[in-house]
Amino acid sequence: MLKQRIITALALLAILLPALFADSPQPFLILSIVLIAAGSWEWGRMNGLNSFHSILSGLLCAILCGFAWWAHWTVESPAWVWWLAGSSWVGLTAWMLQRGVEGWRFWPRGLRWVVGVGLLFLAWLAMAQARTASIQLLLSIFVAVWAADVFAYFFGRALGTKIFPRKLAPSVSPGKSWEGAIGGLMGVFAVAFIWMQLAQNYAWPGTNLFAHMWQHGPFLWALSLIFLTAMSVVGDLVESLVKRSAGVKDSSNLLPGHGGVLDRLDALLPALPIAMMLLHWPQV
Repeated sequence: MLKQRIITALALLAILLPALFADSPQPFLILSIVLIAAGSWEWGRMNGLNSFHSILSGLLCAILCGFAWWAHWTVESPAWVWWLAGSSWVGLTAWMLQRGVEGWRFWPRGLRWVVGVGLLFLAWLAMAQARTASIQLLLSIFVAVWAADVFAYFFGRALGTKIFPRKLAPSVSPGKSWEGAIGGLMGVFAVAFIWMQLAQNYAWPGTNLFAHMWQHGPFLWALSLIFLTAMSVVGDLVESLVKRSAGVKDSSNLLPGHGGVLDRLDALLPALPIAMMLLHWPQV
């Protein structure tokens, strides 16, 4: 299993990195549309759509992304779009996690599908706008989410439930602990501070999320990182809830050793639009 995970990860990096660092954002936008379309296909399958309709789900999501690209939404969109997206994520996930797996099953299938495709589209649009603005901006968002996940894993493994006996969300994701979540947040703070220092000392082109929020003062900087980290954890919990409702371990087997596309993107789905919301803070 480990060998398979490594091979898949290396293959993904061999495709992702050249597209990400290309002179034009177009290669990355094309690749990201393919990934989001695959995620939409997985979402359809996990919410009771048959094979044909799940494929249509992926095609429709790709068409929505393509239309947004054609309409130049990948360059800029009104600030209210991201504030609405961020508020929707907070409200929806609070309801979902409070109601649990059974509560999600009571939603009409069509409504569940529309919600999922809409959130996937918004995540892609945020990712496309960030990459169009600068590579550094998109990477800073990615690294914040990855740091939260990696540090949470190691802190969770090292501490378990030694400090907080109660798990973070035992009915949805029994493996997650408060120790891991707090460790993930500490990792995000450390990475953000180091990133800002390196970007300033080496004059990296473009802006980054951490430096942008620092302009509003240390308090808002810290609050924004706490919020972003918390929502990345929520994204993981929401996908776990949907998978439990569907009775599956992984969203698909598209990525051998890793599961499906949504298994890799779950924490990014809320983090990307919320990061764009934070970037539009002065416009509110």
